[in-house]
Amino acid sequence: MKRIFVLLIGLALIAGCTAATPEEPLEALGEFKLGHNIVVAGKTRRGPVSRKATEGEWVNALTTAIDERFSQYQGSQLYHFGISVEGYMLAPEGLPLVYTPKSALIINVTLWDDAAGKKLNEKVEQLTIFETTTSGSFLIGSGHNRTKEEQLMGLSRNAVGRIEEWMLEQHLANGWFAKKSGTEPLSTPPDES
Repeated sequence: MKRIFVLLIGLALIAGCTAATPEEPLEALGEFKLGHNIVVAGKTRRGPVSRKATEGEWVNALTTAIDERFSQYQGSQLYHFGISVEGYMLAPEGLPLVYTPKSALIINVTLWDDAAGKKLNEKVEQLTIFETTTSGSFLIGSGHNRTKEEQLMGLSRNAVGRIEEWMLEQHLANGWFAKKSGTEPLSTPPDES
């Protein structure tokens, strides 16, 4: 029992560190520039005790969070997101200190290289995202102090943070987003003469 409690605390702390808000400093993602941002949620599965969210709500929340964050990158090469929402659990109100469900989201991510006309990741990257917890939501569950819309936004921003971490790992390990020879900038810089 003690190990399970420690594990839950650890997961909550990890979950609390992944949000990527638009104001945070950008990562070094080479020549990345956001092209298309396609999110689908047609085959999403809802957890057994979850609040209900529509396909449109998920598409809107994730599309908005991705645009807010990734449209800030001004590299010279276009990359496109293909994201599908696979499953979710939006915590309902629980019983404080007895049953405090946490929200979670499962997504599949594919990244496309526009110039090469192919996927960067041949195998879909599946990510499981947990909500950011606060001292209040950890003890009583986010269903008590967050609306469904706040939960959707929080999970979407955490998803963006996790996607950004994965992209940075791939950039450093596999050279994703590195400058390609012969690539022209997407916009012409102003004449300085």
